[in-house]
Amino acid sequence: MDNLQLKSLVTAEGYVELFLESSPVPDCAEDEVLIEVHAAPINPSDMGALFASADMSTAELLGSSDKPRIRAMIPESMRKAVAAREGKALACGNEGAGIVVATGNSQEAKALMGKTVAVLGGRMYSKYRINKAKTCLKLLEGTTPKEGASCFVNPLTAIGMVETMRMEGHSALVHTAAASNLGQMLQKFCINESVDLVNIVRKQEHVDLLKGIGAKYVCNTSSPNFFAHLTDVLAETKATIAFDALGGGELAGDILTAMEHALSRDAATSGPYGSTTHKQVYIYGGLDRSATKFKRSFGMSWGMGGYLLTPFLQKIGRDAANKLRQKVAAEITSTFASSYTKEVSFQELLTVEAISVIDKRATGEKYLVNPSQG
Repeated sequence: MDNLQLKSLVTAEGYVELFLESSPVPDCAEDEVLIEVHAAPINPSDMGALFASADMSTAELLGSSDKPRIRAMIPESMRKAVAAREGKALACGNEGAGIVVATGNSQEAKALMGKTVAVLGGRMYSKYRINKAKTCLKLLEGTTPKEGASCFVNPLTAIGMVETMRMEGHSALVHTAAASNLGQMLQKFCINESVDLVNIVRKQEHVDLLKGIGAKYVCNTSSPNFFAHLTDVLAETKATIAFDALGGGELAGDILTAMEHALSRDAATSGPYGSTTHKQVYIYGGLDRSATKFKRSFGMSWGMGGYLLTPFLQKIGRDAANKLRQKVAAEITSTFASSYTKEVSFQELLTVEAISVIDKRATGEKYLVNPSQG
């Protein structure tokens, strides 16, 4: 039985190449299972590994339709950052779901035979994936691989944001690019948890989408009164922590400034160096690849830093993380449901047209790869 795996290669000539590689499927060890992968999402967190900072507008198709190969140029300014990857084909795909078709001899492994499982294990853009049985999340009876494909990155990040808010002493939060799959999950979860969430979007259709699932606070950056509206909402909710999916541009600084303006309405929280209440923005994405810019107009009690899911899970420990995984599995078709623009095979993915859509990273343009299709 042969495996087929999507790989990303940085070449000495300054290109990234995406191609399919075939290899024999090894036997399972005693505590392992073999998963036939039926669904693996392309998350923003996957794109860094896939595209290696290349300018995907330069993408061209090499090879044949049966053996496609996509090549794109990496800008000179980014080549040093990916130099360590040169000549090494990288298998990609953070998460996915499928059917267990073979197992090792341990009871834990055998118990998963024929079951639909989800995995956060890397290398998920593969027709077959061997994994430790204990790392597989068995999905509830009737859950399809497509429904369970995004069981980890987005749902656990949404939960992690709320838990981080609580652990750091905040009572409400702000989220940017909030109409995304993750944003919709976060809104539903915040409703369930009775947490005020301030959503920031850039289009009226995104406002309407979030309002349609119960959002109370949605601020549109394209509105002429965006900053005033945001400040009013922050004063009402007392949100002092934000999670920014954009990363670049001025929005992170604008959020801190609006927080400061909202807090300064209460003289009791202000001092000679501005508000004494700590304001925090965590950057967890890079949808805007420009430089992060801000003016220090928000006092001295503030912080701006990076946020990743893995350190959060390490902080709370394995037992707590497993409880969160089970919660996600129980609500994967409701609170943590994902939607996709298109489901594609490997061959359909490796086209200039599909790559150009994925590279836009636009809300409502999420692709799902089915390695077992076609």
